[in-house]
Amino acid sequence: MMAIDIDIASHLGAVSRVVEDRVHDGQAIRVVIASRAYDTDIEDLWDALTNTERLPRWFAPVEGELKPGGWFKVKNNAHGSITACDAPRSFSATWEFGPAVSWINVMLKPTKDGGTHLTLEHLCPPNDHWTKFGPGAAGVGWELGLLGLGMHMRSRVARDTFDEHAFGVSDEGKGFVRATGAGWIAADVAGGEDASEATKRGQRTIHFYCGESFDHI
Repeated sequence: MMAIDIDIASHLGAVSRVVEDRVHDGQAIRVVIASRAYDTDIEDLWDALTNTERLPRWFAPVEGELKPGGWFKVKNNAHGSITACDAPRSFSATWEFGPAVSWINVMLKPTKDGGTHLTLEHLCPPNDHWTKFGPGAAGVGWELGLLGLGMHMRSRVARDTFDEHAFGVSDEGKGFVRATGAGWIAADVAGGEDASEATKRGQRTIHFYCGESFDHI
């Protein structure tokens, strides 16, 4: 199915997952934090994250003005405004999908061995979607992107070698989703959620990404 090798085990072992409380603009929110290092320098990773010619190779086509005060639109996904940018170290933006508004922060830091550590924060207001699916709804989706980014950093191949939607419903992809989903259940519990409730909503998220019914959960 895939034209290149997908090093799932390497990704799973490289990612740190955290869920924490925070106050944003006076509102109590939950923050989903995924981080991992990439074997490339900070300028190259920044370019992969912000260059509209490279974004489709690992993420999706993105249009707009990727600069402070600018806007963006991800094809068939969210749109938003760039609220802050400190190239090549960080940027922040709104993440708007339908009527829901959340926020993202992306931060890059050089590692001692010449690589770059990426931290992605998704700031989620408490709502029915969070109650039903928990942090994995954002976390699993972002990890599919971070997996694609890792593949791009190694090979620079075109996006059509890795369709995350087709991958997500393949046997290999379902294994990835279950593993990342379990990681976000653990992070949810570590962040203070009741273990039973965290497991239920984490399982709903896993079933959703695998294209399976979750009405019974």
